[in-house]
Amino acid sequence: MKPRNQLLIIDPQNDFCDIPHAALPVAGAMADMERIADLITHGRHHHALHSITVTLDSHPALAIERPGFWLTRSGDAVTPFTVIHHAAVQAGEFQPRQPQQREYVLQYLQALEAGGKYQLMIWPAHCILGTWGHAMPTVVSDALYQWELATQTPVQKVLKGLHPLTEQYSAIRAEVPLPNEVQTHTNQGLVDSVIPPEHGYLLVTGEASSHCVRATLMDILPSIPPERRAQVLVITDCMSPVTGFEAQTAQFFDDCRRLGLQTLTTAQAKELLHADY
Repeated sequence: MKPRNQLLIIDPQNDFCDIPHAALPVAGAMADMERIADLITHGRHHHALHSITVTLDSHPALAIERPGFWLTRSGDAVTPFTVIHHAAVQAGEFQPRQPQQREYVLQYLQALEAGGKYQLMIWPAHCILGTWGHAMPTVVSDALYQWELATQTPVQKVLKGLHPLTEQYSAIRAEVPLPNEVQTHTNQGLVDSVIPPEHGYLLVTGEASSHCVRATLMDILPSIPPERRAQVLVITDCMSPVTGFEAQTAQFFDDCRRLGLQTLTTAQAKELLHADY
């Protein structure tokens, strides 16, 4: 039976690439994009990819994790990479620019911190819908277009992070799902679409390995039957960590191997795909 291999590309966007004008550059990301494009082209030439899914970090200009949402006690702007805790807001060290949102913010931070995965990090404004930073690098978008033409199959594109009042690292769900806001809850359709079939691999790539790639894959993993976990290929040279979070990526790769997934380079993945055809 012909394998039905899938490629998952998480947030391959200009604002994450280490190129001029990027809002949140990840060191090594542009080289990652070139290797991802090479994988797509290899898949096209060898008919080795059955489907491709791309997630896109997609934000409004104003959101809870952006500098424009917050002020310090003295009324100054909050600088990027500031961490805001529930206790600090309660003590008045930080406040939302719109005072009526203070009670919501306190509840949100309490829920976020109770989850144990993240604290509220203030990121530079990035991947704003409609901007250059939201778009994919040409090397990736061109490779996807050529694959679509050759296979007559559309690439599945999934927007994430649209709600301004909750963070969303994972493409599967927001960190704090909001009542009556369906887009912040588990995207089961996306999960189901990327579970490896009985015959085929799921190749995981994208940015950043320390945050959105890790969060997305860990949210997908519980739905993958244990006997199929070895069919998940984490392509380690098609992703890079946010600077300062290298240890988190090393732990992520260790966790993947411990849970039965494979961690491979692009060259190793291409050999594996080629061997099956």
